[in-house]
Amino acid sequence: MTHLIWLRAETKAMEARSALTPSLVQTLMEDDIEVVVERSSQRAIADASFAGTGCRMVESGSWTSAPEHAYILGLKELPAETSQLSHRHIYFAHAYKNQHGWKTLLNRFARGGGKLFDLEYLVDNSGRRVAAFGYWAGYAGCAVGLKIWASQQLKQGPAISALKPYRDQTAMLDELKHEIAAATEVSGHKPSIIIIGALGRVGEGAAKLANALELPVTKWDMDETARGGPFSQILEHDIFINCVLVQKKIPPFLTSDTVNNENRRLSVICDVSCDPGEYNPIPLYSEATTFSAPVHSITASGKSLQLSAIDHLPSLLPIEASEDFGLQLLPHLLKLNDKKNGVWQRALSLFNEKSKDL
Repeated sequence: MTHLIWLRAETKAMEARSALTPSLVQTLMEDDIEVVVERSSQRAIADASFAGTGCRMVESGSWTSAPEHAYILGLKELPAETSQLSHRHIYFAHAYKNQHGWKTLLNRFARGGGKLFDLEYLVDNSGRRVAAFGYWAGYAGCAVGLKIWASQQLKQGPAISALKPYRDQTAMLDELKHEIAAATEVSGHKPSIIIIGALGRVGEGAAKLANALELPVTKWDMDETARGGPFSQILEHDIFINCVLVQKKIPPFLTSDTVNNENRRLSVICDVSCDPGEYNPIPLYSEATTFSAPVHSITASGKSLQLSAIDHLPSLLPIEASEDFGLQLLPHLLKLNDKKNGVWQRALSLFNEKSKDL
């Protein structure tokens, strides 16, 4: 066997995605790579489908006793503990932009001698990410924004009390068509949407859903935002969807003063990028929202303004998102031990750089 990939079960609430699908496990095994899959009660893909590939199935959370040479593959954060980490981990760690708990996490690796290959920073020679959920994040983020807007028009109490993964894309579209039609009849108009970061993968996904529902969309990208915010034009739309991946501090797109405007039409913000730390271009919130509590209400000029910032939006469509992401990641998993593969070496170098000053 060239190497061992250990697919761990996700522990984040309502996280139904998987970094691998059964067909991808099969492909890896055919390339003489050992794959171990943890059983999971919340994964959208049934354990039986993975077992059908012939891979070894183990109990959820047993990665802690995996062989030291294993690559532990997941998506979202590890359980919040302080135990040292000795394995090589591949997942979205959210630890390189001074996010909450970043130092504790990197110290766990330092104490155990483990290594982190952050999925967010697997990039090619041009700096472009080699595998991303961006399209489905934008698609799902647009859906959440529309659901909040529809609920506001129908005056159904809290904007939306909870979210759960959809069976598939068709099920989501059917539900949205029904809700928007009812809300449009009450309000007298379809919701207008502004997307910032419209030319990227995230923005493409958001625009795709809006177009499928025949909704008016304003698309902004680098040219429109080059002068720096805040941007009062955002207030002229019903829904603002932020799809910009920020790598440094920039002038905010909106501020408390900006939204405190009695002529504001804007009633929904969906921050798909969800970066509530010091780089946040929408400094109206400091903590992400969740599937169980998806909306944060903002008091401004006595008018409704509700914000959603969920950091695992693609899990609303877990099957489509998992299949798409896994196919992007597969060529690089096949070359995990290739010392000439710059993707993994760049990720490791970044981990070493971020860890050296702990």
